[in-house]
Amino acid sequence: MKRKKIIAAALIGTLLTASLAGCDDSIENEEKKSIQEDKTVSGKVELTVWADPDNIALMNQMTESFKQNYAGQADFDIVVAEQNESETKTILLGDIHNGADVFTIPDDQLLSMVAAGALVPVEDADEVKAANLEDAVSAASYKNVLYAYPYTADNGYFLYYDKRYLTEADVMTMDKLLAAANAANKKVSMEFSSGWYLYSFFGNTGLKFGLNDDGVTNSCNWNTTAGSVTGVMIAQGLLDITTNPAFVAQPDTEFVEGTKSGEIIAGISGVWNAVAIKEAWGEDYGACKLPSYTVNEKQIQMASFTGYKMMGVNSYSENVEWAQKLASWLTNEQNQTLRFEVKNQGPSNIKAAASEAVKQVPAIQAVISQSKYGTLQRVGNSYWGACVEFADIIAAGNPNGVPLQELMDNLVAGITASAVN
Repeated sequence: MKRKKIIAAALIGTLLTASLAGCDDSIENEEKKSIQEDKTVSGKVELTVWADPDNIALMNQMTESFKQNYAGQADFDIVVAEQNESETKTILLGDIHNGADVFTIPDDQLLSMVAAGALVPVEDADEVKAANLEDAVSAASYKNVLYAYPYTADNGYFLYYDKRYLTEADVMTMDKLLAAANAANKKVSMEFSSGWYLYSFFGNTGLKFGLNDDGVTNSCNWNTTAGSVTGVMIAQGLLDITTNPAFVAQPDTEFVEGTKSGEIIAGISGVWNAVAIKEAWGEDYGACKLPSYTVNEKQIQMASFTGYKMMGVNSYSENVEWAQKLASWLTNEQNQTLRFEVKNQGPSNIKAAASEAVKQVPAIQAVISQSKYGTLQRVGNSYWGACVEFADIIAAGNPNGVPLQELMDNLVAGITASAVN
């Protein structure tokens, strides 16, 4: 997608003349001014922006406002191209020289991109830090260097619920939630076989999990046999949930369809489904932090991975300065507010996030409430497959009767493996 810069012949001539003439200061200053005008007024600036397919129209609107704001300073040719955010890192690092100049990424891709030298540090870092929420800035930083421009603070998950069937008391604990759903002959949904969501049952147990200093492998003791909460206790707590008739393990898309059909009255998901849920439940749509669940007769508040989205600038961009200006523009207060209005995305900009309109959106307030019990997603690749294998067995009710300690040992062995088989 990269396109070579066109250097105006007139500019080359001016530079050549300036180098040979040996002019006095006044003439030299005039020539420098002329050169600068040529660069900003006549120079052609070609940039490519990657965005999720669902955000192409909005991104085009934002780039048009950027061109209007900087009209007269350059001849802009900006192309907005489709690229799924989940695959940005893989595609970019596979051919960085032909990657986009500006691209959107979730925070969990940042460290790999920094390690690969793919990101230009943010030029106006102090301004960006001052304008955005502290956690969003931390998510976009490595070793106190800001490498990307935050623009959302809502990439986490929480509980949606239908107020026609569930009260605020019902949604405080998983036990009450499932009991109310059973009484109404309805279902509670969760994408259980995903490590992203599965983490919610382990994050507040006091057990340890995290990325090692090598940035590749994980440490984990979820199979511990000591302490007030053990791996077997957690596994049994999960089986108590998945074998409940009111619980259904299903992908996010099926959860949305279930709300429309009337089968689902509660589910764990994120703000990206807020519009669809509101269409299904209308004024009865509710959202709140995740419930607690029972482990060995104790209530443990469910955790979550918190997430932020940001914009990065390709360190190999042929128009780095303009790419930085564009990334800054696309993530400023004005455009974060626009994203909220059009896409219901929660802003990371402090002023935009504090608006009365944002405060009136249940989904955004729910993700903020849940963030108190969340942590940044910083995991090695071996985590994901191990979680799927374990979760599939638990979701099916452990049909082969595998001893729970063995299940937990296998889970931890997979999570801490040095490489994915």
